[in-house]
Amino acid sequence: MNGDDARSLLDDLITKAKKRGADAADALLVNSTSISHAERLGQTERLERSEARDLGLRVFFGKQQAVVSSNDWQAETLDDLVDRAVAMAKVVPEDPYCGLADVDQLFTGDLPELDIFDSTEPAPEALIERAKAAEEAARAVKGVTNSEGAESSWSLNDVTLAASNGFSGGYEISRHGVGVSVIAGEGTGMERDYEFSSTVHESDLDDSTAVGKAAGERAVKRLSPRKGPTLKAPVVYDPRVSHGLIGHLASAINGSSIARGTSFLKDAMDTKVFADGITITDDPHRKRGLRSKPFDAEGLANQSMSLIEDGVLKSWILDLRSARQLGLTSTARASRGVSGPPSPSVTNLYLVAGTDTPAALMSDIDSGFYVTELMGFGIDMVTGDYSRGAAGYWIEKGEIAYPVSEMTVAGNLKDMFLNLTPANDLTFRYGTNAPTVRVDGMTVAGE
Repeated sequence: MNGDDARSLLDDLITKAKKRGADAADALLVNSTSISHAERLGQTERLERSEARDLGLRVFFGKQQAVVSSNDWQAETLDDLVDRAVAMAKVVPEDPYCGLADVDQLFTGDLPELDIFDSTEPAPEALIERAKAAEEAARAVKGVTNSEGAESSWSLNDVTLAASNGFSGGYEISRHGVGVSVIAGEGTGMERDYEFSSTVHESDLDDSTAVGKAAGERAVKRLSPRKGPTLKAPVVYDPRVSHGLIGHLASAINGSSIARGTSFLKDAMDTKVFADGITITDDPHRKRGLRSKPFDAEGLANQSMSLIEDGVLKSWILDLRSARQLGLTSTARASRGVSGPPSPSVTNLYLVAGTDTPAALMSDIDSGFYVTELMGFGIDMVTGDYSRGAAGYWIEKGEIAYPVSEMTVAGNLKDMFLNLTPANDLTFRYGTNAPTVRVDGMTVAGE
């Protein structure tokens, strides 16, 4: 279905809803195509292609709203979908903060150049070769004894949004990926690790052989781990886990949490949350970004914004509903699927890099913990208390000394944010990204 056909279908649903008495309506359509391949020890375990088309209709009767979704687009089914949505909206409780955007809030004009659509659809043979090369390279590393498998994938999502306030728009976003996980060692001395690459464009994807070699080397490096000591010490987070700290910030300043009063940062607006010089930015228009989009899920124009400037909290993450609850203006950060209403969410969120190299960041640490893996989710977003299982490497005299496992790192996110220092090695591999970071004064528990 092309863009014009999709818009026509959504407009027809909205028109039918209004004819049945709805005060307003919006509709979201997502056409998805994906191919995935998985293999283990050189044998194909899965080669799948899926094509899905999902549609969601939201209708309003005053301050009552209901959402109904379907993947059946036959005319009779869609008529029933409208009837169900209208019937549900008439009986649900009122939500005083729900509603579409005002016309003057809507995105207008040309779409920004995001470069998030790669027209290349890889052949199944190409995906098979991509995964095979990654696994073979990983298994070729001396010390690797087994494989948990390799996967490669491609997907394309075509998104169209329309509403009775006059908004109509759409965009396409693609994704290519390859990853592998392997095991080193024997018996009770086995260790696993992984590596992956995920990009919008195939041309940006890391070489499969390099991905596999990195996975194998990581697994071997973790062999013969010890337990580190229990003490207060600096903890250095590898970029594979440091982005999680920025994700915790995003949860804490999400407008829904702030409106409910369930965040440890609910009273922190315009106060120092991080150290001087720290900047954290959310950019929906980042070229080739994994979460880039030209407008938000309520049709509002979105722009890059700094959530943290020089350590100071400058904005909540808001959609229309949470903004109305707080008496503020939406920051155009609405996200939604076809089966529910919008909610606030970040796009391409990242901690701006610092000036020191990771080595310099560790150089004065006599005894500390370099974390490469976190387990569990012992985080209380009401208080900020933080406790996670962890593995990685012990730092002695500024250098990586030996692998450690079965460790715990603990603190409070308020203190951790204030004592966080970023390195200069920021790369964009996830939706939320951060460089290597050092957090001083944490409790590390081992032996």
